[in-house]
Amino acid sequence: MREGKEKITVYYDGACPSCIKDRKNYEKLAGESGEDVCWFDITGQDKHLRDIGIDPHLALTQLHVRDEHQKIVSELDAYILLMSRVFLLKPLAWFIGLPVIRPLLSSLYHRMVNRRLERSGRL
Repeated sequence: MREGKEKITVYYDGACPSCIKDRKNYEKLAGESGEDVCWFDITGQDKHLRDIGIDPHLALTQLHVRDEHQKIVSELDAYILLMSRVFLLKPLAWFIGLPVIRPLLSSLYHRMVNRRLERSGRL
């Protein structure tokens, strides 16, 4: 592991093709800094999720990330944390955190996720 950054854990839906694609795109953009990210597929991991304080249903509908201090953040905070670790994505992390953008993006994100889960019969 490179000095200066500790590992974070991203809890993602490995049964979701677009989530897998997003992970691969992130890893390409992250390059070496992607080595500081541990990816955890939540599929079939309800007990483990509950044990660490993540509601399994929320894990399907919101991204969760455990930071280097073992604190779990979710939804847009999770995306901001993840993106802020990659030089090319830092401006996007800043943008989605803006007070005007954040609630609009959150609403859009939830509609898209719910639609995806309904289409796949998982909601």
